Amino acid sequence: MPNYRSRASALAALITTVAVCAGDAVARGFPFGSHTRSVNDLGNQFVPYHAHLWDLLHGRADGGLLLNWRSGYGTSFLPDLGTYLTSPLSLLVGLFPREDIDLAVYVVTVLKMASAAAAMAWLLPALRKADGRWWVAAVLGASYALCGWSVVEASYNPMWLDGLVAFPLLCLVGEWARTGRRPVTGALIVAVAWIANFYTAYMATLGAALVLVCRLLLDEETDVRGRLRVLVRAAGTTLLGIGLATPVLLPVFLGSKHAHPGWTRAFAPAGWTDVFARTLPATYSFFTPALFLGTGALLLAASLLFHRGVPRRERRWWTALTVAVAVSMQWGPTHLVWHVFATPNGSPYRQSFVLAGILVIAAWVCVAHEWPGRRALLRGGAVLAVVALGAATSDLITGWTFPLFLAGLAGAVGGLVLARRQGHVVVAGLLLAGALVGQAAATTAYADRQRLGRLDDYPAWGPAHSARAEAVARADGWPRYRTDPGREQLTGNDPMLVGGQGGAYYSSHTPAVLTRTMAALGAGWTSRGRNVQSLDNPVTDAVFSVGARVRSADGGVEVVRRAEVPPLVTVRTGAAEPAYGDSPFRNQELLLGARVYGEPVDGICPAGDEVFLWAPDFAGTARLGAGKPVRLTGGLPKRRAPMTSLGVSDGGPGSRITFGAAAPGAWSAGCLDRGKLAAAVAGLKATGAVSVEVGDSGVRAQLPPGATGTAVLAAPRIAGWSCGGRPAGDYLGLVAVPLDGTSGVVDCSFRPPGLRAGATAGGAALLVLVGVAVRGPWARRRRRLRLGRRTATKTSPVQHPAVAPAP
Repeated sequence: MPNYRSRASALAALITTVAVCAGDAVARGFPFGSHTRSVNDLGNQFVPYHAHLWDLLHGRADGGLLLNWRSGYGTSFLPDLGTYLTSPLSLLVGLFPREDIDLAVYVVTVLKMASAAAAMAWLLPALRKADGRWWVAAVLGASYALCGWSVVEASYNPMWLDGLVAFPLLCLVGEWARTGRRPVTGALIVAVAWIANFYTAYMATLGAALVLVCRLLLDEETDVRGRLRVLVRAAGTTLLGIGLATPVLLPVFLGSKHAHPGWTRAFAPAGWTDVFARTLPATYSFFTPALFLGTGALLLAASLLFHRGVPRRERRWWTALTVAVAVSMQWGPTHLVWHVFATPNGSPYRQSFVLAGILVIAAWVCVAHEWPGRRALLRGGAVLAVVALGAATSDLITGWTFPLFLAGLAGAVGGLVLARRQGHVVVAGLLLAGALVGQAAATTAYADRQRLGRLDDYPAWGPAHSARAEAVARADGWPRYRTDPGREQLTGNDPMLVGGQGGAYYSSHTPAVLTRTMAALGAGWTSRGRNVQSLDNPVTDAVFSVGARVRSADGGVEVVRRAEVPPLVTVRTGAAEPAYGDSPFRNQELLLGARVYGEPVDGICPAGDEVFLWAPDFAGTARLGAGKPVRLTGGLPKRRAPMTSLGVSDGGPGSRITFGAAAPGAWSAGCLDRGKLAAAVAGLKATGAVSVEVGDSGVRAQLPPGATGTAVLAAPRIAGWSCGGRPAGDYLGLVAVPLDGTSGVVDCSFRPPGLRAGATAGGAALLVLVGVAVRGPWARRRRRLRLGRRTATKTSPVQHPAVAPAP
């Protein structure tokens, strides 16, 4: 049996890899062609995060597992690690050269799909043996891994693919709970699944629970009490595994609670014609469920109800479960249950892979008992014909959809008919696998092309990345000062991608305090505030100790602008507690502690002053006199244009601000006096820290003797900072410590919220797991002894008492 399942798993992984790579090659996508595959969050988040993981693995990161000094002027890293990087396969990026980080992420993505195929192919024979049909399990396992959700949506959100792997593994854990086996291994699998990606693991757990309930209802040999025992055992294994994962899960959960709120959207079910269309190959849509599965698997699942070789109860229950899960995706209350009780940002059908998995299980049940006959296949084909007819009026149907569907249907029918005949197994397998590979590759290629036309895209690592990274490395002076990789972004997470310690940061856990503080200072954003951009401004550079900033000059040359800046820890005086107002110019001065901006007189700044424009909602160009036009990309609330330098004023009429289109409804200008800024910086340097030590989870600074006032660390006051054993203070959104003149040392440490409680819960779960592991062999020995006594009692001769003869 292990060889049987191993062959099925290996073949499923091979089919999946061939199909995905063939589809990407047809689309001429990376790494097989010139088209980038880094669209949307793949290029903006996943590639930079994996680059940062590479740096961590090689000891080159600024920060550690708890604190990321590269992004957002210092952010919590454990929530990001638990959201994007805790898949075991993510560690493989460390084996690649750093400049091949795009290739590393691609390989990890394909490996995740192949692993999902192998896991499903391993699961299916565990649900029901089918001697000689291991190759069918392989094709069905590949069908699951190549479902539309996988190749269309999760392929550019690689963290979701961990749920694709988790579903069959969690179903296997349910099988072990049903038979009372492997409680320790089951809990460890649950823990790994939830650590890898808790969001899709939650959905996979719900799906596995439904599969287990269906299995118990079909088990006529187990009474009600026995079924309840199984459910309790399964729940215990699941909770124990989740408990083991809490050191990661709890910080991730609380990181979301402290994050800037993202885009919210009320759930609106997709039209059924579009739902039917998404079951077919070569369709694409963002707000409909990607339900493509391969016609062979769909045909078998549709034929199950009509296959008389399968017991009636099995036919009905598996069909009913499939229909119920499909309907639950379209109903608001169950939609919320699937998505952890909150409609997600973006695609509202992220649980589609669970339906794909249940369809594949139904297909296996159909073929595992015996090959379906022609009558069952004809009726199953009729069901698919109805689905195709219902999809005919959908706008999602393309010119390739029906030809691919019909070709796949013909190949699947031919393969299943030949499979019933002796000596035709190889041809049957080639037909079924070939139909799947052709449809899946075409769907992958079509989705690759559609994403490039509809989503933001980012180039793979190339000369521009190398030039930027080299410029940052040459200028780096951390922790004496920060080096910002520049406002001209390659991605939303350039500090993690090319190095440095900048203000840019994009995450599901972007702290609300970071967005709020940077917005008050005039920074721009995208993604409604979750993608905070670097602010190219000498005042904020001084505040955040940015002593070197990379700028892209004409011809693609990277130029480093250097400036004198205070240390990371400075001292502010004054009894009144400041608060931000509406003007970003005044807010910058408030945080700096000095007046450095003047106001234009009759629309003109004094000669020698640098002119800054503040028009957060403006989209268009602006220029200072006859100077070079500067483009602003506002459009609130989704996009916010940053405060922007227009150049240096000459004091004459040629220094007026003009706009390329209609002037924005609300805008203002500030005149920066560089002399005043230099004096303010000199004052902060004179009273600031004389030495600063920065570690993976904290900062230690030595101040001048007798320092009083408030020590301010140039890092956002995110939850988790403590100084001197007490929660850190807040100075205009930055970490602060009150000074009384008696101590010249500022010692601050960072621990993500939930880490201590999570570690405690995880430790308790580990103790329980050890107890289960120790008790297991002892309990098995007791059961064997008890069974042996019963057997001995039944087989021993009965001793009758002697009876005296009758007198």
